[in-house]
Amino acid sequence: MQVLLVYKKTHEPVHDDALGHLQKVLKTHGEALNVTLRPRELVKQSDFLGRDLVIVLGGDGTLTSISHNIDDATLVMGVNSHPRAGDPDGSVGFYMDSDVETFENDLHAVLEGRAIVNRLPRLQAVIETTSGNRFTTDPALNDLLIANTHQYAPSKYGVTRGHQDTFQSSSGLLFATWFGQHAWLTHAAPVEAFQACKSEATADQASDHCFILARDLPMTQRQSAPWAHVAWSSEPTVLVSDMHRGYVVPDGWDEVHFNRGATITVDARGPPLNLLTFRHTMLEKVAALG
Repeated sequence: MQVLLVYKKTHEPVHDDALGHLQKVLKTHGEALNVTLRPRELVKQSDFLGRDLVIVLGGDGTLTSISHNIDDATLVMGVNSHPRAGDPDGSVGFYMDSDVETFENDLHAVLEGRAIVNRLPRLQAVIETTSGNRFTTDPALNDLLIANTHQYAPSKYGVTRGHQDTFQSSSGLLFATWFGQHAWLTHAAPVEAFQACKSEATADQASDHCFILARDLPMTQRQSAPWAHVAWSSEPTVLVSDMHRGYVVPDGWDEVHFNRGATITVDARGPPLNLLTFRHTMLEKVAALG
């Protein structure tokens, strides 16, 4: 099995200790596993090619920062190197269902085919420029932001979903998957509006729906086009930029820039991520958050 281990490298000994433990466990499998180690800061997209398993050691940020490199055929195993359960300064590790304590048994479950494979949907944006160029952004596991590159200036755009369209001036559009809704959408959206939207959402729609929020939208625009303020939708959202320069930011990672007149289409039908869990499905973990 071709394995890539991507780890969080910091000055904190807890992460180095976790890495040392994982290396010892992996070595016990001898030639059955061909393991390559890469710190998150130095990993390249080519490092992910031809891998059967990617092990991510760190927290949720470590996983989301490199997940855009992983295709929809590779298994991904998240290992929390510093769980919050043992230290309030540690990581929640929502996507990291393994830790140092359980890693050995969890790895056996992977090798024996007993791990739970969660096909997590990912957001993706297609950008078409006024000159006719067309390109697709990296997939986003948690969230995707479209906004003016100058955050002190409003984000202006026309937006269409289904047969409805309107023009908005906000601080940007935020898209979130069912699994990424707790990242910061719950803190950015008005509580009443988000709860009303979420009451219409069901877990069986998670594979092709996403949450959409127009941030800091004026009250008059919220009332005139409520479908374009906070929504849970499977319809592609189409934006036409009226900004001199804007960007698409998947999972808070690479910025993809566009200019006025560009058309950006977003939906939750990007290539899914095969995330492994061992005790609960990811749907069960979301349900437990309330």
